[in-house]
Amino acid sequence: MRCPFCTAEEDKVIDSRSSRDGREIRRRRECLACQRRFTTYERIEESMPLVIKQDGRREPFDRNKIERGIQHAVAKRPVAHDAVLRLADQVEREISELGVAEIDSRAIGERVLPKLHELDQVAFVRFASIYRDFRDVEEFAREIEAMRGPSDDEPAE
Repeated sequence: MRCPFCTAEEDKVIDSRSSRDGREIRRRRECLACQRRFTTYERIEESMPLVIKQDGRREPFDRNKIERGIQHAVAKRPVAHDAVLRLADQVEREISELGVAEIDSRAIGERVLPKLHELDQVAFVRFASIYRDFRDVEEFAREIEAMRGPSDDEPAE
């Protein structure tokens, strides 16, 4: 590990701790040359699929994009940041476990939607309105009605 301050390559580990979910190790290090301390994070490198975008482009999977999309959907809603991180972790884990080389961006969004529906229904509608690319107000209204389920005066199918 190279020191970020003096670029020396010799250091010692002072403290190691596992993250809450056990997927990452935080190490506190001290440079043997300049005695300054710094933190590193170790994570298992998982081979994630390439994401096929709507226009056909392929790009590496980026968990941060999922997190940002969820964060935008829950903006000004009573949803804890930890809940957003957990949801992004769940989706990332599901995609990793698929073991595929490529995945359509829509398939990723379809994995986010049900989890977001459980977390916050307004955020779900916000996310769905962008991800499902509604063409008109009627499509949007149908999605909201489907989310509500059958009303008391309508027979269930």
